[in-house]
Amino acid sequence: MTNNPFIITCPVTGAELSKDDTPHLPVTPAEIAQSAEEAVFAGASIIHLHVRDEQGNPTQREDIFESVTQKILRRCDCILQYSTGGAVGTPIEKRMAPLKLKPDMASLSMGTMNFGDDVFENTTSIIRSIAGEMEKNGIMPELEIFDYGMMDTTIRFLSKGYLPKKFHVNFVLGVPGGMDGNIENLISLKNRLNPMQTWTVTGVGKFQLPLAIHAIMMGGHVRIGFEDNIYFRKGELAKTNAQLIKRIVRIAKELGRPAATLSQTRKMLGLYRLSDN
Repeated sequence: MTNNPFIITCPVTGAELSKDDTPHLPVTPAEIAQSAEEAVFAGASIIHLHVRDEQGNPTQREDIFESVTQKILRRCDCILQYSTGGAVGTPIEKRMAPLKLKPDMASLSMGTMNFGDDVFENTTSIIRSIAGEMEKNGIMPELEIFDYGMMDTTIRFLSKGYLPKKFHVNFVLGVPGGMDGNIENLISLKNRLNPMQTWTVTGVGKFQLPLAIHAIMMGGHVRIGFEDNIYFRKGELAKTNAQLIKRIVRIAKELGRPAATLSQTRKMLGLYRLSDN
């Protein structure tokens, strides 16, 4: 595995948490931009972006996505991956609104599921609408797979031409209502992919660190950040996203896999830009 770099995606804030959960959660545009810069400096090359409104509530407002994007890119160079999930219950029109800004990547959840006590709705028409908007704006989708049946949906949609041909996959494990975050589930999902397909694992809560380590050993990539886990260890809140990233970078170094640079990430995903070096 030596010299086989791995991609780190950092979801700096998410849509489900608040300062009541952890005082370290970035919610203002300035806090999100600073946290993104720290994450990139620690080793992340992709920032998975949710934003908050003036009251600190999750929002899909295009103007706030644009403002936060500009603030981040003034501080650091990275791939921005917009969320199209928003918060649970966000209408489809609002979920798609930021895609007009044409980020490099955006998330595309591949099915409806129980999400804790709520229902995260992603019907066939919703998935196709978001996928079509991404294709129109030249955005690479990251397919979010929360459950085994979503892999069947992905394969079926690909056969029907409902999805762009070029995409990245993210296995999200440990959400109450989705697949548990055990290694057997990760292996079963990964084994259904084309061997050349790029993939990431997101472990929620206590599953973040063990699944990240397994993904690194399996040749995959990782998502590390506050949206999925706010603890550094049991009972101890992490102070920054960068703190969590630095730990996985240290562990991966022992396993012979360095964190990918931005240019390496773009090459692996096929997101080329002449300005990268």
